[in-house]
Amino acid sequence: MAANAFCIDLGTNHIKIYSNATDQIMVQKNMIAIKNGTDLFAYGDSAFDMYEKTPANIEISFPLSNGVISDLGNMETVVKYMISDLQDGAIKPADFLIAVPTDVTDVEKRAFLDLLKEAGVKAHKILVVDKAVADGLGMGIDVTTSQGTFVVNVGFETTEISILSLGGIVLSKLIKVGGLKFDDAIRNAVRAEYGLLIGGKTAESVKNSLKDLEKEGRGAVVFGRDIVTGLPVEREIPTKLIVKALEEHFRAIIDNIKQILEKAPPELSADIYRNGIFLTGGASQVSHLVEDIANGTGLKVNIADEPITTTVEGLSRVLRESRFQEIAYPVEGMSR
Repeated sequence: MAANAFCIDLGTNHIKIYSNATDQIMVQKNMIAIKNGTDLFAYGDSAFDMYEKTPANIEISFPLSNGVISDLGNMETVVKYMISDLQDGAIKPADFLIAVPTDVTDVEKRAFLDLLKEAGVKAHKILVVDKAVADGLGMGIDVTTSQGTFVVNVGFETTEISILSLGGIVLSKLIKVGGLKFDDAIRNAVRAEYGLLIGGKTAESVKNSLKDLEKEGRGAVVFGRDIVTGLPVEREIPTKLIVKALEEHFRAIIDNIKQILEKAPPELSADIYRNGIFLTGGASQVSHLVEDIANGTGLKVNIADEPITTTVEGLSRVLRESRFQEIAYPVEGMSR
């Protein structure tokens, strides 16, 4: 590919972009704030800072939903400005590698191509890499061998469960369970137990700090609105309530992992038994998920060093290492 090239993992909660010119990864919230219906007000982390705090004339949204592009226009804006930021404001012609979920329709996949064609980023060549394959590479696995590799990516809205071999995907399933469901479960539990309404950002903070709270033996202090009085209040939420709220969604992930394992060819099953499950994705870090998956499947669980950036790190290996470049393919055909 060209000397000027970018690797993009759109994500749902975070967008990750690797630039080969700087050998660095930009990580920002995949959010956009639009003022008065048409004017760009903020994007990325700046939009997240004002999330759930804006007046009626400013709308903040995620351009992706359940792993696919739901708002192409706003997604084009976010990508254009972030690519511009990475090039100090002067967009130059470049090649692009982009990660795409496997278990989505061809129309949804084609939207990833349309995004880069229409975003004004001067895309020269656009190639696709299956997200699960990029995850395997990002976790240091040589996915081009015949060895079976079981990858689970727990994201913001979805969990992608895949078996890889010979640079491709043998089995894959995308389920609509992820970090957002975890947040909603915490919010619902707090409302049911304490009659307290808390925001999504608060629930996310509680979820992310659960491991440390348990280690320190203290509850999560949250601020919200009492549904009876309507007044702002402070409460300390015990970690047991949070853990219990998450159990249902953990079980859903484990049940779907088992379904894929039951369909695996016997020789690949033997590889998976020896090597275990490779777990990544931003929501994979939630306390107790690793232990529950290990106990529920009887398999070892290997955890990604950098779960948020695993996919884009895998894409960067395709870009930099010639032996993996055959893994990328043009979008037009949509299949190999």
